[in-house]
Amino acid sequence: MTTSVLDQWGAHLRHSRGASAHTVRAYTADLAAFLAFTGTDPADPGAASALTLRAARAWLADSVARGAARSTVSRHVAALRNFSAWAHREGLAPTDAAAALASARADQRLPRVVDQDEAAALLECARSRASADDPVSVRDWAILELIYATGIRVSEACSLTTSSVDAAALTVRVLGKGDKERTVPFGAPARDALDQWTVRARPSLAVGTDALFVGAKGGPIDPRVVRAMIHRMCARAGVRDIAPHGLRHSAATHLLQGGADLRAVQEILGHSSLATTQRYTHVDAGRLSDVYRRAHPRA
Repeated sequence: MTTSVLDQWGAHLRHSRGASAHTVRAYTADLAAFLAFTGTDPADPGAASALTLRAARAWLADSVARGAARSTVSRHVAALRNFSAWAHREGLAPTDAAAALASARADQRLPRVVDQDEAAALLECARSRASADDPVSVRDWAILELIYATGIRVSEACSLTTSSVDAAALTVRVLGKGDKERTVPFGAPARDALDQWTVRARPSLAVGTDALFVGAKGGPIDPRVVRAMIHRMCARAGVRDIAPHGLRHSAATHLLQGGADLRAVQEILGHSSLATTQRYTHVDAGRLSDVYRRAHPRA
């Protein structure tokens, strides 16, 4: 039975590149969409040869015409270039056709954030709802406290195990993108929420798993459940609606507003490039003006 080029490339991304499940899904979906655009069957042994520079540009132009965001087009380009290089190395394509494909500039828009008062209101709402009679409510409080305290990604939070947390040292070991591990500190509020979850609530839910956060059926929690929970909690707390990435971005922004060093924030967030942190974490213009007036001799 012939293995489709999508399966082969997906296996390469997972096992050789250490790509996250999210990246594998996104990239293989992009390739599937491109092949469909060209009328190519992924199971065809010569499917990789459908990727020509002209075909790639035509598909990207069609994506733009259909209203795709710049960030989506940028990912399309990255997927095609990665696939093209792999297919050529594997002898599935005569040339690395997408090597000449120019990278699209991604959107520079920042995710929606909450200010420090709103973050406090959100977390207080979660804490006040946490009840011994409802272990899910305690879990939700612990998840919110930990994401805000550490700025970890929702996928990273969902992949934590019970051994990831060092309660004595107030740190958590996180496996990030590219299977890179980092240790991130957290504070007393997150510790208290985690204690309540792990000692009081988790044992009544967890079924045969060492996942730190579990779903209602006892297995590892799905990131979609966390996203839905955060949206609901924002509505209950009466704060602006944000996604988990917005909570991560809020944490990073508040660290910078509190005087944290940019490189320290880079380490906490798990960014390989400082440029990513500089784009991702912003300091409002008002604070910059205040710093300037206090620090510059000619202000």
